[in-house]
Amino acid sequence: MVFSTSLFLTVFLPVFLIIYSLVGKKLKNWVILIASIIFYSWGAPKFVFVLIGSTIITFYLVKLMHNSTVRKRRRLFLVMSIAINLGLLLYFKYANFFIENVNSFLNLLGVEQVGWTKVMLPIGISFYTFQTLTYAVDVYRNVHKPLKKTSDYLLYIMSFPQMIAGPIVRFNTIADQIVDREEIVDDKLTGFIRFSIGLAKKVLIANVMGEQADLIMNGDINGISTATAWIGILAYTFQIYFDFSGYSDMAIGLGRMMGFKFPENFNNPYISQSITEFWRRWHITLGAWMRDYLYIPLGGSKVSTKRRLYFNLWFVFLVSGLWHGASWSFVVWGAYHGFFLVAERLVLLKVYNRIGKFPSIAITFLIVVVGWVFFRLEQFDLAVAYLGKMFSWHTGGVDTITSFRFFFVMAVILSFFTIIRAGDRICNFMFTNGNHSQKTYYWLIPVALLLFTLSLSSVTSSGFNPFIYFRF
Repeated sequence: MVFSTSLFLTVFLPVFLIIYSLVGKKLKNWVILIASIIFYSWGAPKFVFVLIGSTIITFYLVKLMHNSTVRKRRRLFLVMSIAINLGLLLYFKYANFFIENVNSFLNLLGVEQVGWTKVMLPIGISFYTFQTLTYAVDVYRNVHKPLKKTSDYLLYIMSFPQMIAGPIVRFNTIADQIVDREEIVDDKLTGFIRFSIGLAKKVLIANVMGEQADLIMNGDINGISTATAWIGILAYTFQIYFDFSGYSDMAIGLGRMMGFKFPENFNNPYISQSITEFWRRWHITLGAWMRDYLYIPLGGSKVSTKRRLYFNLWFVFLVSGLWHGASWSFVVWGAYHGFFLVAERLVLLKVYNRIGKFPSIAITFLIVVVGWVFFRLEQFDLAVAYLGKMFSWHTGGVDTITSFRFFFVMAVILSFFTIIRAGDRICNFMFTNGNHSQKTYYWLIPVALLLFTLSLSSVTSSGFNPFIYFRF
């Protein structure tokens, strides 16, 4: 089950909110947990048992680690917890990729290939792994004490608003909210507004962009013109942004309705003036996780030589690319971004400072768009062929769906809206962490209801409603 379906919007969510509002404070976490298990079981009925089992084992391993006073034992329990959860990720997400590459190598040697039954990828496995790791590491580092109840830990890991598509919620930022949180009416209203905005971004913009991108990029690449190639990748550029940021908005809004304050995950990334800035604005919680749990432990920027600094930076983005998907195109995408991050530290940032704001935004956006080709086309040879079409200057017509042009313009406006001060102020106002005034609600609630209604109508009338981030 995902947020942008009629089943979730008309049955699951209303029933959940009614029950959640009626029960007492002591039962609210249980209502969220039971709803989360039902929500996840809908899409992965078999894996949910593996998920619950491994989560409970992790809880007790971390508890043993926390209670132990012997340093070696603490490390042992930490390693066991990390090994279990990384093992699940490696098996379910990367086993197929590993066997396919082994078989390709064996085929070159003329050796019989390894027999293998492909493993199904459970939705949200990467987000699940990151949150289990941050729990174990934060407790080990004494950043925060572990949760006392198994049910509270299950809630932290399996909470349906953010489990399958993020944001990645670090344990130390939400631990106290799980045990004791204040819920007020303004939070519910603010949460509903945020959810409706995210739903509209996903359904009204991302889906239209995705339909156009599929029309071009799933077809015969050899027969398309340069203009068509650019339309296809630009459509995907806006699809992936509005799809993922829309889901993040919905997750943040749902959490707010329950009294949780989840971290922001996007901050207008396409107005970035460098790739370094882009990664401070795109998938913020992933970037922060990679920095604090991988880059800094490797030495961060304090390593002894620049060579190690650049290697660490590049290595982190290779891992980031592989985290997004089990194919060589994702590895190339990660290395591509790593290359520009290193290049910016060496020379490009000085160039950007000289040429000014708007040229820097244009160059950075072009770099990001080119990178999305490898992200969208998982077969490396197809990605290279598509890039060839983008820069071959072949003329020809462009096939577009009926509503694409209007929503493309809307996507461009909304993506670059905060370049101007007025747009930045409006965005900060709409997505502020605080609650709105009573007068503001008089017009925000009707707008949210209109967006919700339009989105629901689109979902029920259209058969095209992809969820592109489920595999990540």
